[in-house]
Amino acid sequence: MAERSSLVRLQDELDVAVDWVGYELHPDTPPGGVPLSDWLPNAEAMRGYVQSFAASFGIRDVVPPRVLASTRRFHAAAQHARDAGRLAAFRIAGFDAHWRRGRGVESDDDLAAVAREAGLDPAAAVAAASDPAMLARVDAARAEAEAAGVTGIPTFDVGPTRIVGCQRYEVLAEAARRAGARRRSA
Repeated sequence: MAERSSLVRLQDELDVAVDWVGYELHPDTPPGGVPLSDWLPNAEAMRGYVQSFAASFGIRDVVPPRVLASTRRFHAAAQHARDAGRLAAFRIAGFDAHWRRGRGVESDDDLAAVAREAGLDPAAAVAAASDPAMLARVDAARAEAEAAGVTGIPTFDVGPTRIVGCQRYEVLAEAARRAGARRRSA
């Protein structure tokens, strides 16, 4: 990804710690997903909105999906990536595959490709995607998020402030400063 995300910039410039916790937004989505046109009344309008929203952040190569994917297996493989110290790389590879290259994130082949790109053993990531222990961690993360009142993605808890949705750097940085974050020394 050529652009620096707001979150990466925030971590580079301010003394903040970030813990990325995956949240299965639509756990009832069946394996193989659901066509967006079956799920949303005007799926094409939503796809256009996503492209224009991404463009407002300087991201012009977004390919909004036509299918609401089941992300359960991806989140389980992400738990494996977290354990291997490769979560950031796995997350970026998965987002790029799904949002920029129009690929899925559920099949063994798709998960293996994302894992390979993130520097993980593809077979281990695919195995993790169906591992009951990893799937239990996905369920636990969802339960914890629901108990904390998370209703959308991404959600940023910055000190006492909760911010929901993609945000520009300035919004996140101001919340971090109000919570006491200091600029990193050069």
